[in-house]
Amino acid sequence: MAGGLLAVGDGNVSGFGGRLTASVVITCIVAASGGLIFGYDIGISGGVTTMEPFLQKFFPSVLRKMLAAEKNVYCIFNSQALTSFTSSLYIAGMAASFVASRLTRALGRRATMVLGGFTFFIGAVINGAAVNIEMLILGRILLGFGVGFTNQATPVYLSEMAPPKWRGAFNTGFQFFLGTGVVIANALNYGSSRLKWGWRLSLGLAALPAMVMTIGALLISDTPSSLVERGKLEKAEQSLRRARGVDSNVEAELNALIKTTEAMKAASQEPFKTIFERQYRPHFVMSVAIPLFTQLTGINVIAFYAPVLFQSVGFGSSAALMAALILGVVNLGSILVSTGLVDRYGRRVLFLQGGIQMILGQVAVASVLGSQIGVSGSETMSKNYAILVLVLMCVYAAGFGWSWGPLSWLVPSEIFPLKIRPTGQSISVAVNLAGTFVLAQTFLSMLCHFKFGIFLFYAGWIAIMTLFVALFLPETKGVPLELMHTVWENHWYWRRFVKQESPTTTTLPKQMD
Repeated sequence: MAGGLLAVGDGNVSGFGGRLTASVVITCIVAASGGLIFGYDIGISGGVTTMEPFLQKFFPSVLRKMLAAEKNVYCIFNSQALTSFTSSLYIAGMAASFVASRLTRALGRRATMVLGGFTFFIGAVINGAAVNIEMLILGRILLGFGVGFTNQATPVYLSEMAPPKWRGAFNTGFQFFLGTGVVIANALNYGSSRLKWGWRLSLGLAALPAMVMTIGALLISDTPSSLVERGKLEKAEQSLRRARGVDSNVEAELNALIKTTEAMKAASQEPFKTIFERQYRPHFVMSVAIPLFTQLTGINVIAFYAPVLFQSVGFGSSAALMAALILGVVNLGSILVSTGLVDRYGRRVLFLQGGIQMILGQVAVASVLGSQIGVSGSETMSKNYAILVLVLMCVYAAGFGWSWGPLSWLVPSEIFPLKIRPTGQSISVAVNLAGTFVLAQTFLSMLCHFKFGIFLFYAGWIAIMTLFVALFLPETKGVPLELMHTVWENHWYWRRFVKQESPTTTTLPKQMD
């Protein structure tokens, strides 16, 4: 993988290899734990909204619909106030991600992660102590700021710190911890649902993963790219040697980082203007398309409302929480599959296979719901068919877990040149959170109006995005970040936009198309 790479500028770059060291493993695991806070929140909010004491205190109208003798199962939880509780976090996160872009450049990736963890901690404490809906929403907004900061900084940190050969595996660590957070939250919801104050426990314990991430981030060094960008060359070399091995030759990689940074500063153009230049057209398109398509898989709203969904199709309250837990465990296991395959077979194969699997899963769920519950939503689904829905949802979740789940964080974090990397990542995170906000705010209403057709809606979008990947996403497996421009220069469509970065020859690794 490291072979077949020629010069960049005047520095000889032979793949920027370096062996896999304990230091880089520990550092990347600590950084990836930033996914815990996002995953915990995704898992916790859906479960809490099915707990009767929580609904009685904050959303009594929803509880009355749940207890009504006659009901349309598609519309039980259709409440804009209830969806605002879930979605307010994501509009705050979207705003925070743009601020995080500047913080990441000025203060570094590590400092932004620390700030995100601390803000999330304060929001969790407020949520756990909430006495009215205003306090509840304030806590969610602070959680959103924390998510916006960490989601912007952590994937970039992982891509910059990991050796190119294993960059995909390390970056999927973020999604693995995200999935772990979902599973922990679902397990906690299942256990605490029997307690009258269980919702406070579920919401308040979000402070724990925030503490884990914040303390961990304080103990690791910043990335060499960030340190060079801020003029700390000696610390950058130390960080690079720890990551690549103390006896490794890091001069070529360090020189490449310095040259890239000097070129970036010489241009001295506002990054938010630079990214709109013609030569960065493919980067900008991917920074918008990949996170937007990820939301249009429907995975996050299904994760938020999994207990609600399973309760709607016939599971009892506790059984619905257990079904959501099973769904989370399947998703988590599939992320491990991606970790083992992403650097061996590449990004595109997983994107395409996962997309086809998700389409089949969504169509099958729609077929079962349509035949058993019907359009009216007044029919009762048998236990066996409810279990079948769970199995089909697990097929769908597994497809997402080894494709769009981890890759939607990995690919945007690795495709940008250094001078627009924080900006590109902030746009990607903002689009992700904006899409999450819109879909979280509208899902329960869409479920009420679209009925089982909501799953066909998502299946249609997955078909479109799978075709998009097949046509427009180049393979980035094993390509050093400093040579990433070559994948665009060699792509059948994007090469018409991209300028050659250097007058010297650059080639891709031999495995690349």
